[in-house]
Amino acid sequence: MPRRRKRRLLVPEAEPKMEKLQMKLLNESMGIHASNREEMKVEVAKQLGIPYNQQGNKEMKAKDAGKMGGAMGGQLVKELVQMSLESLSRKH
Repeated sequence: MPRRRKRRLLVPEAEPKMEKLQMKLLNESMGIHASNREEMKVEVAKQLGIPYNQQGNKEMKAKDAGKMGGAMGGQLVKELVQMSLESLSRKH
């Protein structure tokens, strides 16, 4: 049975702001108009041509899940790194 990892933030209270930032970035970069996480997944899947079922995705290929996760998480990571670099440069 495959192991599922649930990544958690060190500061759980930051979850809503992180999700809001991720939606903002994806809305801007992919031209989608999602207002919540589930809509975001559906829109990303559509743009990538990946079949997505809101009731469950047991049939989804790992390759497709990776494409979706990469598209969604990649934008967030890039922005967080950029924000950190800017913060560090302001301190020096």
